[in-house]
Amino acid sequence: MRELTTIVDQREIVIAIGGVPIRVHTSDPQFLEILQNRYTGFAMPGADSADFDFEVEIAEPRGVDPDAEVRVERRGGLWMLDRGDFHAEWDTAARWGRIRQTANPYSIDSVLRIVHSLVLAQDGGFLVHAASAVRNGKAFLFSGVSGAGKTTISRLAPPDATLLTDEISYVRKSGDGYVAFGTPFTGELAKVGENVSAPVAALYFLAQGLENRIDPIPVAEAGRTLLSNILFFAEDAELVQSVFDAACEFVSRVPVRRLTFMPDARVWDLVR
Repeated sequence: MRELTTIVDQREIVIAIGGVPIRVHTSDPQFLEILQNRYTGFAMPGADSADFDFEVEIAEPRGVDPDAEVRVERRGGLWMLDRGDFHAEWDTAARWGRIRQTANPYSIDSVLRIVHSLVLAQDGGFLVHAASAVRNGKAFLFSGVSGAGKTTISRLAPPDATLLTDEISYVRKSGDGYVAFGTPFTGELAKVGENVSAPVAALYFLAQGLENRIDPIPVAEAGRTLLSNILFFAEDAELVQSVFDAACEFVSRVPVRRLTFMPDARVWDLVR
């Protein structure tokens, strides 16, 4: 268990995604610069408060197979997060964690995604493979597997649309509805989303075709498809059930449609 002592001789940055500020401490100035560049628009140097603190040690993770896939499990009061390039421990009660990783932004990026997915699962929200954008004060989600067209529809967005992400959308429950937040988690477009939010107006499952059209989807199919696109890594039965319930509630409250489209900007005429 970590001793509650003051952290000295360390540099820090607060990364706020989805309204959840996470402070990252590091003694490596080069890594701090990497974080500042990677999370431009989401980084808050010198912020006074954060929901969670993580100390990052730049070193090869011990006892981890370098080719290992991500593994997330709870052991007592600690979450253990492992992949070939990082090992992390997170004490949610103490609101503190430690990460041992190689010196690259992809490791911390993955840890942050996992942490946010766990936080959201406890509050009826989720991370989902979806591009999203705000237009006329409303957020629209465009979900699909790799190759479905998330990058394409993001690239075709009109000037009055604000891109939240081209890859991973951040959805939080708010009252009887949902809010989508911008994220720095990028896909092929490699463009960081804007750090803004808006109420979710609709979710579209993407399909590429020979025309632009929108078709209804039965609620049960919508729920199954959404679940297949939600990012969740934890081997925890209680939280898995929470994610299942969140997906079912979302599709019962938010219009869900299938959007078939050609690589043509006119597809955005259907988005409303």
